Amino acid sequence: MVAIKVLISNRQKAVKIPTGIRLLIRRCCHAVLELEEFEGTAEVSVSFIDDQQIRQLNSEYRNKDIPTDVLSFPMGENGVYDVNEETGAYMLGDIVISVERAVEQAELYGHSLQREIGFLTVHSMLHLLGYDHEVGGMEALRMREKEEAVLAKLGLPRDASYVME
Repeated sequence: MVAIKVLISNRQKAVKIPTGIRLLIRRCCHAVLELEEFEGTAEVSVSFIDDQQIRQLNSEYRNKDIPTDVLSFPMGENGVYDVNEETGAYMLGDIVISVERAVEQAELYGHSLQREIGFLTVHSMLHLLGYDHEVGGMEALRMREKEEAVLAKLGLPRDASYVME
């Protein structure tokens, strides 16, 4: 059985984080590791930030001076990860989500904020595990299929709308 410690922090004030989002993020992280048949214990950090903060990070680390929805900062390469000396857990890396952007995209795509944050979390977890859609082709297709498989397993399929009043 896969064990993962997910450290979640809210570093923004623009959007109130709905009840259940933290549990959803933990479930998403666990489901990705389960799908990937990850061996051992893992740790990941997830931070909620605003558009201004993510724009700064995107500019600094990717030379793109625009806000984005999510950034992934892997701590491993080719399946080799740093290990937390105290716990023995593999440190997968950091996920940074712009909650402002997630709200906008949920409205744009006609689904719930939960579905959008779930998608962004799953997407980033796959990046932390070495997947890269930026190269396009089969790699991008394989990543999208894995994202949708995890979200469907968690009850958040693409074709469903979970817009909450």
